[in-house]
Amino acid sequence: MSEIRVRFAPSPTGPLHIGGLRTALFNYLFAKKNNGTFLVRIEDTDKKREVAGAEDYIFKSLDWCGMKVDEKNPDNSHRQSSRKKLYQAKAKELIKKGMAYYAFDSEQELQRLREENLVNKKIFMYNWKTRKKLKNSLTMSKEEVSSMVGQGKPFVVRFLCPQDKKVDTNDLIRGKGSIDSSIIDDKVLIKADGMPTYHFANVIDDNMMRISHVIRGEEWLPSLALHILLYQAFEWDPPKFAHLPLILNPNGKGKLSKRSADKSGFPVFPLNWKKEKTLGFKESGFLPAALNNYMASLGWTAESGKEIMGMDELIKSFKLENVVSAAANFDFKRLKWVNQKHITKTPDEELFNQVVAFFPKTKTLAKTQALIAINLVKERAETICDFWGLTKYLFYAPETFDENAILRLSKEKILILDQIKRIADGARGKQSLDFAERFLDDCLVWGNKNNIKTAKTMTALRLALVGGLQGIEIKKIVSFIGISEVCSRLEKLQGHIS
Repeated sequence: MSEIRVRFAPSPTGPLHIGGLRTALFNYLFAKKNNGTFLVRIEDTDKKREVAGAEDYIFKSLDWCGMKVDEKNPDNSHRQSSRKKLYQAKAKELIKKGMAYYAFDSEQELQRLREENLVNKKIFMYNWKTRKKLKNSLTMSKEEVSSMVGQGKPFVVRFLCPQDKKVDTNDLIRGKGSIDSSIIDDKVLIKADGMPTYHFANVIDDNMMRISHVIRGEEWLPSLALHILLYQAFEWDPPKFAHLPLILNPNGKGKLSKRSADKSGFPVFPLNWKKEKTLGFKESGFLPAALNNYMASLGWTAESGKEIMGMDELIKSFKLENVVSAAANFDFKRLKWVNQKHITKTPDEELFNQVVAFFPKTKTLAKTQALIAINLVKERAETICDFWGLTKYLFYAPETFDENAILRLSKEKILILDQIKRIADGARGKQSLDFAERFLDDCLVWGNKNNIKTAKTMTALRLALVGGLQGIEIKKIVSFIGISEVCSRLEKLQGHIS
C-alpha cells in the first residue's frame, strides 16, 4: 500500500458538530491503523459565513478527543484562504485547455432565469443546453472577453462539464456507480470575489497535499462525479473515496440536529460553544475516550464484537471496509452507558482531578478520603457530573430527609432509631477494622429478636446516614464515615421525627 495521507477539512462557520467529529475520528483511526498521516485543512473560502473563534474551537476539540494533527503549518497554509493565487492559476490552466470558461452573467440575470423556469415547472441549469445563450467566453469574442476582464467587470469561472459522458465512480463503502455528465451543471470554480468554490479548492488541495483517501460525510456523495471530472481535466489520479453514513436524530427522522438534541436534552458539540446555551460533551461530564468509543460505533463495529475500547484498541481494530452505508441513530442513553464503562476503567486519581475541575468545593476535601469515595461510587456514575451527588453524603450529613421513606417505618420508627442509636453508642471506643460489620450485625440481631423486619431496620439506618433510600452499601458508608458520625446522624434524624 502506498503512503496513507488523509485529511479532515472542516469549515470555520461554527462549532464542530458531532457529525464532523465522527468524520475526523474515522480519518484519524484509518491513518493511525496504516501508519499514515492525519492532516487538518481549514476550508475557509466562504468568508461571509466564517465565525470568529470557530477555527480555534475545531483544533481544541480535536485535541480534547486525543486526535493529534501530524502536520501543522506555521505559514497558515492549512487555510484555503492563503492559497487564493494558486486556485486562480489552476483555473486559468483549465481555461487554456478549453475545460473552463469565464461567465459574466449577473446574479440578477440568473435569478430571473430560475424564476422563469419555475413558472414552467422546470429547473434552470447552467450547462450544455443553456450556456450558448448566456453571457460567457463561449459566446463572446476574445476581444470582448479581454475587454470585460480588463475593465474589472465581475465574472466567475465555470467548469465546462462534458455532455453525454459516462462518469464511473467507486466508493470504498458504497461500491461502484455511474453518472451521466449531462445532468451535471457547469459548476462555478472561481467566485466573483476571486475565491474558489469548495469543489475546486477541494480537488486541488487533495492533489497538492498528496491525499491518498478522502473519507468524508455522505452529504458530499452527489459531488463525487464532478470531482472525478475535475481530476480527469487536470489529468491527475484521484484519491480513493469513502463516504460515511449519516448520523440521524434519536427517532431516526432526519440528520442529527442541534434543535433535536436541545429538545432531548443532550449536546451535539464536543466542547461548550461560547454562543450556545447547550453544554458540550466535555462540560456534560463525558470522557473523551467514551465519546470516541461511541462515535466509532456509529457506522462501524469491531470484528471481535468488543464494545468498550480506548483509542489504541480502536486504532488496532478499525477497518474502513467494515464501515456500513446505513445511517445510524444517535442514542444518548447508549452513550451514557459507554461513558459509565469508561469511568469504571479510569484510575481513581484521574477521576479525582476531573471531579475537582467540575466541583471546586471538593478541593477542600482530604484527597485520600476523596479517592476512596470515588472508588466506592464510580460504578454508579454515568458522567463526571454525577460524582458529587453520589458522594456528598459521605462527607456531609443530610440536610433533609425523605418523608415518604419515614412513613414506611410506621409507628416503630422511634423504637428502631432509639435502639440503633444505643448500639452505635456502645460501639464508640471499640472501633476495630471490622467495626462496621459488627455494628450492623448487632442491629440485625436486635431486630430479629424483636420481630422487626430487616428492611425496616436498614431503611431507618440508611435514612439517617443518607437522607433517603439511595446510596452505596450501608456497611461501606458506616466504615467510611466512622461510628461517631453515625451517632451524630442518628441523633439528627431522631430530632427530625420526634
